[in-house]
Amino acid sequence: MVEQSLQGHFDRTVRRNYFRGMEFAGPAGDPGWFGPDSATWHVHSHMPSLIFGLQCAAYLERLDPSIYWMGVHHSRLVEQSEDPAAPPRIDPKGLAVRLGHSIAFFIGTAYGSTDTAERLAQTVRAMHHTIKGVRPDGARYDADDPDWLRWNYATVVWGLATAHEMYHPRPLRGRKLDRYYGEFVRVGHALGGTDLPTTKADTHDCLKSYLPKLALTHGAAMATGHHLPLPESVVDWAIRDTMPTWAMQLIGHRSPNVVERTARRTGVWAVINGLGAAAGPIPEFREAQARVAGGIDPDLAPHTLPGYVLGSDPARSRAQVEHEFA
Repeated sequence: MVEQSLQGHFDRTVRRNYFRGMEFAGPAGDPGWFGPDSATWHVHSHMPSLIFGLQCAAYLERLDPSIYWMGVHHSRLVEQSEDPAAPPRIDPKGLAVRLGHSIAFFIGTAYGSTDTAERLAQTVRAMHHTIKGVRPDGARYDADDPDWLRWNYATVVWGLATAHEMYHPRPLRGRKLDRYYGEFVRVGHALGGTDLPTTKADTHDCLKSYLPKLALTHGAAMATGHHLPLPESVVDWAIRDTMPTWAMQLIGHRSPNVVERTARRTGVWAVINGLGAAAGPIPEFREAQARVAGGIDPDLAPHTLPGYVLGSDPARSRAQVEHEFA
């Protein structure tokens, strides 16, 4: 009964609005970008830790001032203001929309058919092509900038992999987790990324190399701290706990002693895995498993590769993109 209730809520709030047009049950034998033996199918199979990982990635990426201002100027996460330098006010509806689209993207590219994954990547690329502007300090930003794409990719894969390592009921570690880092680079390439890290160590080094460009932005500062009410403060602590040490130092976060930290992590683990057990396996994972249960199409590899060629997207205005991919 609890599983049906949770799945029903997810159906009403996420699947109905953001999974439209996505194919998981067919065509038979299509492994998609990753396939049944991939680390990615295992990592993304636990929805609560996946969603938590997306929050970790979003927090980390906001330490880049350009990403912060991209969000303020172009995202529905915040209420738009005539003053380009005004502190943002979070729009709860916009926040829900952003999370819904993010969940759909990372489930769709993991378990969807090859065509579904390609279309999702095209959608995100098309939106990125429209995000260009100027920060209040005069610095320009461009979501197609390879340097930005590398930072953005690294924050995402770090957030998802670290949340998995800490809170998945059967986590991959060591070389097995590095398989995930190596596989997931396909998503980064499909979004236009180049020179992307492919292991946990390389991803950490990649993120740290950006430290001279990073700062405690207003958005990051307002999203953390003792002023947050319960349970937000618990989630906030758990997110900061996944960050590399140098990033914790940047935001002034100090871990408690090992006993308290272990107790906190145990509590968060219990909540995340309680939700996972109550909700049960995600239907998209089961549909993808059934899609290849009869074997992989012999004309296909164990997985397909993204077909995007850099610079091949047609030019579209933001209005065209939103109309086409609404």
